[in-house]
Amino acid sequence: MDLVDRLARARIGETFNQYAGSPHLRERLGSYLEARREAGVVLVGEAAGYRGARVSGIPFTSERQLTGSGPAEATATIVHRVLAELGIEDEVLLWNVVPTHPGSETSNRRPTREEVEAASPFLAELTRGRTAIAAVGRLAAASLDAPYVRHPSHGGAAAFEAGLGRAFATIGRRRAPVRFL
Repeated sequence: MDLVDRLARARIGETFNQYAGSPHLRERLGSYLEARREAGVVLVGEAAGYRGARVSGIPFTSERQLTGSGPAEATATIVHRVLAELGIEDEVLLWNVVPTHPGSETSNRRPTREEVEAASPFLAELTRGRTAIAAVGRLAAASLDAPYVRHPSHGGAAAFEAGLGRAFATIGRRRAPVRFL
């Protein structure tokens, strides 16, 4: 059984599992993961956002980015813009410590320790064998023991952009491993 099917059946604490009742989101995530199967770098955030992956099924991605309609999400917009400016958007796998959504249809909340632990097999599987991992935000950094990049929300866009720029300064498009500073 593949990761998407296991994720769709998973109960991760009190989070909303957007994949459980949506063949469309499962297919979309499966296609995304297949397209990034060889990505050497994983950018890991905290959890699926209520206007991001909860709706689109893709981490750090809003429905508006995929289809041109539906809700937009500020973090997703910043992440994709910075990755595109660095010329690596298609070479980075985006994921979350908790791939399901903690919160309601109109809000986010920080995942609990138990939710982080319940989601850890998915995170381990997605990061295994990758060249580099960057943790977006403190929760991701603590969960991964990976280099920290400031989360772009709440005034952190410039620091996020600078942090990713430094992290990817040494990358040779698909040729050299990433060296985080």
